[in-house]
Amino acid sequence: MDNTMPILLIPGLGGSPRIYAPVIPALWQFGPVTVANHIRDDSMGAIARRILAEAPPRFALAGHSMGGYIAFEIMRQAPDRVAKLALLNTQARPDTPEAIERRRGMIKRIEAGGFSAGIDALYPGFVHPSRRDDAALKKVVREMGDDIGPEAFIRQLTAIMSRADSRPTLSVISCPTLVLTSDQDNTVSNSLSPEMAGGIPGAKLVTIPDCGHLSQIEQPEAVAAALVEWLRI
Repeated sequence: MDNTMPILLIPGLGGSPRIYAPVIPALWQFGPVTVANHIRDDSMGAIARRILAEAPPRFALAGHSMGGYIAFEIMRQAPDRVAKLALLNTQARPDTPEAIERRRGMIKRIEAGGFSAGIDALYPGFVHPSRRDDAALKKVVREMGDDIGPEAFIRQLTAIMSRADSRPTLSVISCPTLVLTSDQDNTVSNSLSPEMAGGIPGAKLVTIPDCGHLSQIEQPEAVAAALVEWLRI
């Protein structure tokens, strides 16, 4: 009997398929893997609708960072289509006023031509402190920035700022759910992960050691192992 399940992966802000590249070979054995395009719209609702229009009828869904925000919106729009849910280095809360102001400032800098410099400035907060000088990881982050481009990055920032608070809907998520975080995520605090895992019935919480926000490329073997265990449920 064919028990394969299509797997849909959503990158985060400024992320492209490269963020999932190290873990895709481990997932592929469970079914066809697709990396969603999340750069064409400027609201969570529109992004989720377009992804759903292009997705298989039913699938396992994993979202990293902003991809987690999109995953929550997909769960609101079409919960019956999601067989399993993985939330990687993300949170259920909306942006704070301070975060919104930072994003508005980022948009102004990008519009003034500072996109590449902005990506470089974000890098130290994306990774574990021990990897701040990792040339290979820096290269991946820069290449993902090139994949996205400044206009799409602004659309993503706009969507993130206006996203809904997903905490009230955590309790209605009924599919097998993995909440994965890192011990030193300086972009989305791992203190917010127990809130998600505790609010979703039966969710499993995994913390990746020696890791920052970009868990799939920082600790690919550990992340792949957690995702494989999730897919086997």
